[in-house]
Amino acid sequence: MDYQTGFFYLFTAVLLFAAFRVVTSRNPVHAVLYLMLAFSQASGLWLLLKAEFLGLTLVLVYLGAVMVLFLFVVMMLDIRLEGDRWSFWQHFPLAAVLGGLVAAEIIAVQWVGFPELATPAVAAAEVSNTKALGLLLYTEYLYPIQVAAVILLVAMVAAIALTLRHRKDSKFINAGNQVRVRAADRLVVVPVATTRKAEAAPAADAATPEEGQKA
Repeated sequence: MDYQTGFFYLFTAVLLFAAFRVVTSRNPVHAVLYLMLAFSQASGLWLLLKAEFLGLTLVLVYLGAVMVLFLFVVMMLDIRLEGDRWSFWQHFPLAAVLGGLVAAEIIAVQWVGFPELATPAVAAAEVSNTKALGLLLYTEYLYPIQVAAVILLVAMVAAIALTLRHRKDSKFINAGNQVRVRAADRLVVVPVATTRKAEAAPAADAATPEEGQKA
């Protein structure tokens, strides 16, 4: 067994363990951390398959942006499941059906195999993976990329809205009231009567005869 096969089994074992812990962990923060570990191992498998662009994209986009955003959102939501009942076997039938379907698709692909490419292997090796993916993404699949960008934008807005929900320990600020504020509502001039000066003047007059008597 060469080193590539050893790394393949290592990445696969850690990936399966992390994926299992994602669905069985009771703490949402731990589940997100295990999902990040699963993505890192999947990127290692992409690198072994000579797909460097996909592996680096998985690390930079998902681990560096999406999963960090998920982690912060889960931590800010402060989800507490100590008092809730959680059962793994409650959703096991649906998970078993979906897992069996995915396993059947993988076995079918491995059994049938991939169709042979029309271009020779030498010509395919000269083409850069990044250039080929860039041409496909921004020419043939331009509209799906724009739709995905809009979906991610909606997800970010929804995450911010969830974090700003009304709670006892959260400070909620209405941005609309801040925009519609007027200067007259923020500053009020209160007139104050000068009563202390008026009281001090008679006291000074009363002290003048006493000083004259002492003199």
